[in-house]
Amino acid sequence: MGKSNQSSVTEFVLLGLSGYPELETIYFVLVLCMYLVILLGNGVIIIVSVCDSRLYTPMYFFLSNLSFLDICYTSSSIPLFLSSFLTSKKTISFSGCGVQMFLSFAMGATECVLLSMMAFDRYVAICNPLRYPIIMSKASYVPMAAGSWIAGGVNSVLQTSLAMRLPFCGDNVINHFTCEILAVLKLACADISINVISMVVANMIFLVVPVLFIFVSYVFILSTILRIPSAEGRRKAFSTCSAHLTVVIIFYGTILFMYAKPKAKDSSGGDKEQVTDKIISLFYGVVTPMLNPLIYSLRNKDVKAAVKNILCRKCFSEGM
Repeated sequence: MGKSNQSSVTEFVLLGLSGYPELETIYFVLVLCMYLVILLGNGVIIIVSVCDSRLYTPMYFFLSNLSFLDICYTSSSIPLFLSSFLTSKKTISFSGCGVQMFLSFAMGATECVLLSMMAFDRYVAICNPLRYPIIMSKASYVPMAAGSWIAGGVNSVLQTSLAMRLPFCGDNVINHFTCEILAVLKLACADISINVISMVVANMIFLVVPVLFIFVSYVFILSTILRIPSAEGRRKAFSTCSAHLTVVIIFYGTILFMYAKPKAKDSSGGDKEQVTDKIISLFYGVVTPMLNPLIYSLRNKDVKAAVKNILCRKCFSEGM
């Protein structure tokens, strides 16, 4: 009886920063510049990993997967986010919202697993270097990366299907930049306990387990590094995993800050909190993918040498 009276929602309105027009221009320019850096930086990482045979290693294979993931993740939402600043229409279709939710979930879960696989790669390289070519052979690291993508995709199909099968009636305004699942679930006019339980289980599998795996890996890595007698040897060993550790801290630190910070109790504080949540979400969705290629390339001699090699070959071919 209740369902028969519900009006079917065919599209959602993404509120974004509509209540703060003075911020929209600033954020449009910032996000556009960051998106271009994401495409350029991650694109360069993928190109050099494919074109330079010296980078045919597990670490750069995982890194190229991470770069491709970041491009897919940001491209699922940023173009729509930018277009909303240029037009008064700030809507997204019901199916478009489902696709965006699927890609966001899939990329996020895949990155969690992929970062743990990269931690294992660093653990083997530092703690068991003599067996590294055997343990991290192509027959091992390719299925590891493929498994990360499959696990993220399966989880995303489950979470998205559970969310999009819910009935939505009345309000169709999503108080967010994108079809973020928690914001969408607030609009459902049905019991969402199954969704909450499935998300808790998924968070345990794709957030807690990888974090513990990464933590244990780095405990062994640090203990091995500290046993190296020379300071130069310790520095070189730590430099091979410092970039990955930095990316892990930024990625998980943003997530923990986003969900662990205290909630405001008064209405005025609630409004400010919503804006803060959106900005943090923007940091997680745009700034982190932008920093990844910069972190991995700024102090990486192999990547710099590969870029120079490709540029030199291009200049030479043009000169011919």
